[in-house]
Amino acid sequence: MQETAAAEATGTAAPTPPAGESAVFPVLISLGFCHLLNDLMQSLIPALYPMLKQQFQLDFGQVGMITLAFQLTASLLQPTIGSYTDRRPQPYSLAVGMGATLLGLILLSIANDYGSVLLAAAFVGTGSAVFHPEASRVARMASGGRYGVAQSLFQVGGNLGGAIGPLLAAFIVLPRGQSSIAWFSLAALLAMLVLTRVGMWYSAHLRQMHAARRAASASHEIPQARVIFFVFLLMLLVFSKNVYTSSLTSYFTFYLIERFHLSVQDAQVQLFIFMAAVAVGTLVGGPVSDRIGRRPMIWISILGALPFTLLLPHASLFWTGVLMIVIGLLMASAFPAILVYAHELMPGRVGLVSGMFFGFAFGLGGLGAAAMGRIADASGIAFVYQLCSYLPAIGLVVWLLPNLERGRPRRTA
Repeated sequence: MQETAAAEATGTAAPTPPAGESAVFPVLISLGFCHLLNDLMQSLIPALYPMLKQQFQLDFGQVGMITLAFQLTASLLQPTIGSYTDRRPQPYSLAVGMGATLLGLILLSIANDYGSVLLAAAFVGTGSAVFHPEASRVARMASGGRYGVAQSLFQVGGNLGGAIGPLLAAFIVLPRGQSSIAWFSLAALLAMLVLTRVGMWYSAHLRQMHAARRAASASHEIPQARVIFFVFLLMLLVFSKNVYTSSLTSYFTFYLIERFHLSVQDAQVQLFIFMAAVAVGTLVGGPVSDRIGRRPMIWISILGALPFTLLLPHASLFWTGVLMIVIGLLMASAFPAILVYAHELMPGRVGLVSGMFFGFAFGLGGLGAAAMGRIADASGIAFVYQLCSYLPAIGLVVWLLPNLERGRPRRTA
């Protein structure tokens, strides 16, 4: 089942899945749904910062420590957990990880001091660190060879959850107070039940996964040094995509208000449209990459966005809205292709690769937002978008990546 990588220079083609093998869509949809719930709960924490700051009389430095506690566990633990489960698969770790999120939400709803808030944030981050690499592995197992489709279905759930979470925080938690956070623990409980059923399917298919891993490892011919270099290039691409995206999600409303004098509500509507375009781009990017190949998809997604990002700082309000939709569609379609390409570079290390890229992507979003905030304070919000408009030019590094699919028949279903 596992596709294997082959160097362009050797022309070795990876084996295709058996003709009778098909995607297990109930498992993929379940993973996407649980990804929605996970990222919904994860996105609650920054949305609650104003309430927590006021209730516990925190300064901005202490608010930043909450982010650090969450991101240290959510980002840095992911590669470690992924590497461990590559060697020792844990079918029910998905439900156990979601249990950590459940504990974090309950603790956050009853926290009466700053230390308890930090501990709650760390629990939620730990749940996210367990979930992402292992869920990405199961999505690949259930793909039936349609790896891009599987990653798109999985990732679009996270996009939707990240967009919905702040809205629910605004309409449920902020008016009703800290104790209402406990209601969201029901979402974690529901996810645990669904993931337990997914774990049963995962456990039944472990033998198939081991056989695929042995076949993948036996035919891998890219030298390790080149694999490391290619992974570095892929992370550069993720850097360009996520720093640009974080600048939009964090500061786009301020940009619209400052430049076009929109109301807060109108600016939020524009941001929601952008987030919807991101979700659609994620959903479409995987199936398209299955048809045209990972490398062409990455070319189109990253470098193809460059003309539109360069135009954005100079566009009118109408064309700003149009350009944002195009940019969101293009840049979001890159990540499924990048992740599947990385899986093919390192066959048998799906957990490690997924943990690296999900953790790296999440950490870059936070670092990018912080850096852009500093630049905005010093030079203005408009300058941020002029500076960020050149980030997609990093897509030129795709030229250095080999075509892993050369000589391999593509799935068109």
